Amino acid sequence: MGLVSTTVRSAHLVSNAAWFGGSLMGAVGLNPASREGDDLRERAEISGAGWEKWGPVQGAAVGVHLLSGLAILADNRRRTLAHPPTTVAVLLKTGLTMAAVAASAAAYRSGQQLGEAAGEDGRSQDPQRAQELSQRMSWLQWATPAATGGLLVLDAYLGEQQRGLAGLLDRRR
Repeated sequence: MGLVSTTVRSAHLVSNAAWFGGSLMGAVGLNPASREGDDLRERAEISGAGWEKWGPVQGAAVGVHLLSGLAILADNRRRTLAHPPTTVAVLLKTGLTMAAVAASAAAYRSGQQLGEAAGEDGRSQDPQRAQELSQRMSWLQWATPAATGGLLVLDAYLGEQQRGLAGLLDRRR
């Protein structure tokens, strides 16, 4: 394996780890912490401030992940076409990647809309819309870490396909 291939694969894995970790931290830490605010506006500001700081990092991680994934696919095109288990895994990875991008974009947009729904006085001008957006965010915040976690599992599976017969955990005969 060459240096370029190792660098591209590393960028692919590290960018997915950042995407996964950042979205999981948001779901587990930042979003629940924002509920400490006194009203809807303050809660939206707390959560929004954290996501605004993380957003550029997450965006870069998604971009690097997508570009490095295309490079890996181009490098492994023969294996992907000739080996059915690899073909299936790559198709699953493609679908999960699209789902993760869609979930990230939907969460971003819903978060913005929720911030806009918070009135100046901390009370929503449209409480029903704010409640609807809050409910959407309660499940949507978990969609990105679920999808990107699935990508990590598929990367491990694809790595195992390239491994030799004897591995670290295999019994010696």
